[in-house]
Amino acid sequence: MNEKLLELRKKLDEIDNELLRLYNKRLQIVNEVGKLKHKSNTPIYRPEREKEILDRLKKINKEEHGLLSDDAIEALFLELISVSRNYEKPEKIAYLGPEASFSHQAAEIKFGTLGEYLPITTIKGVFREVASGKVKFGVVPIENSTNGLVGDTIKCLSEYDLKIVAEVVLDVHHVFASCNEDIKAIKRIYSKDIAFGQCSNFLEDFGFDVVEQIPVESTAKAAQLAKGDKEAAAICSEVAAKLYKIPVLFKNIENDEKNKTRFFIISDFENAPSGSDKTTILAKLPNRPGSLVDFLLDFKAHKIDLTKIKSHIVGGVSIFFLEFNGHKSDKAISTIFNKYKDNIKFLGSYVKEADDV
Repeated sequence: MNEKLLELRKKLDEIDNELLRLYNKRLQIVNEVGKLKHKSNTPIYRPEREKEILDRLKKINKEEHGLLSDDAIEALFLELISVSRNYEKPEKIAYLGPEASFSHQAAEIKFGTLGEYLPITTIKGVFREVASGKVKFGVVPIENSTNGLVGDTIKCLSEYDLKIVAEVVLDVHHVFASCNEDIKAIKRIYSKDIAFGQCSNFLEDFGFDVVEQIPVESTAKAAQLAKGDKEAAAICSEVAAKLYKIPVLFKNIENDEKNKTRFFIISDFENAPSGSDKTTILAKLPNRPGSLVDFLLDFKAHKIDLTKIKSHIVGGVSIFFLEFNGHKSDKAISTIFNKYKDNIKFLGSYVKEADDV
């Protein structure tokens, strides 16, 4: 073997050995941090602290002209932080299942591959398990760029006393998978109801719009069902197709190549300010002319940047889902909260993702 290559490999081995020692040294300090958090009953997962770490590392990397991209730094250090967090105290994470669903993928983005993940069959079930204390975190979809807000999540946010502690925005790409390569032999297609709408152009172009479409609770469940049915196909994620070993016949079949879904991470605590936060509330306003206008004008008067306002019906009552930049503790926002304390339900202040749907 080339001597130069052997020399380079030896240097890589020495760096890996040093990294291992540093990782273990980091875990020793993490252990001390965990003891202090346990004494003060402080949550292990602190999104604002993670943002602080990542922002600092990205800044150093740019200043030193490092070779790592921002995405690479996030991938490396979020996984390291996840290992550390699980070393401090393993936490259970419930998500809208089954395994390989988009909610599962969103959960792994935030909590890494070592988390103890529990698939739950309904959004309400996720909220119920977090509220009961059986799990510390829940991951649920809140909004899709094509289909809008998820009604079940809005309803549960209004009913349960839980807080949004983080958000994840996930690019959603669908594949058409089947164990039968002859597409003319396919007699039924399984998928989640909204996925059929997201892929309507593909279905029409290939004549599948006249094939029986069977809605199921998730695209991952669709992959499970199609696996055992030679006359069926599934619209699902590529991850689900690989997990259940179903051949992918077509990729990226969604109408909108920029199709995204946003997920909320819910738990039983509130975040400290990070310096780049978003706040989400539900508002039930008086039933009188101009109440919404007056409400919104107060946001304008206090120079609060509203980023989203949607009306929604919960239990036959009209409520408003609002989001704006800033943290609950900001002076202007706390002023609004005090004025409308009987009309607002605070859902959470959390680190704002760079992308939105």
